[in-house]
Amino acid sequence: MTKADLFLGIDPGRSKTGLALVDGTGAIVALHISQTEFMAEALKSFAANAKICAIIMGDGTNSKKIGAVVHSVFPLLPLHIVGEAHSTEEARTLYWQVNPPRGCRRLVPLGMLVPSEPLDAYAAVVQVKRWLSLQEATND
Repeated sequence: MTKADLFLGIDPGRSKTGLALVDGTGAIVALHISQTEFMAEALKSFAANAKICAIIMGDGTNSKKIGAVVHSVFPLLPLHIVGEAHSTEEARTLYWQVNPPRGCRRLVPLGMLVPSEPLDAYAAVVQVKRWLSLQEATND
């Protein structure tokens, strides 16, 4: 994968769904959290100008329903499903890597800090990174 490759990551949920655009190196390009009931509109607006080469979605809550919506919005793009086990924990770690605590909060162990935003979009990044790792492993 190259940096020019863009992937749409989706962390499906019952009430809200995380979306992320991630390049081929695993770097975050954009993040968004959508109400699941408005997923089609969110997908169209979030990824409107992005040249996405594939969609990676977790296999968790509501994934079949959201997968159908994704396919209706992007019928020509491949949709890859990955396991979601422990993605929230990985998303939390990723959140603190991207947003390290500042000031006095640096002294508090990360496990005791609460992120200032929902982690759904970061979990979508985790889905893409997992898929990219699987691709690297099969190409070795």
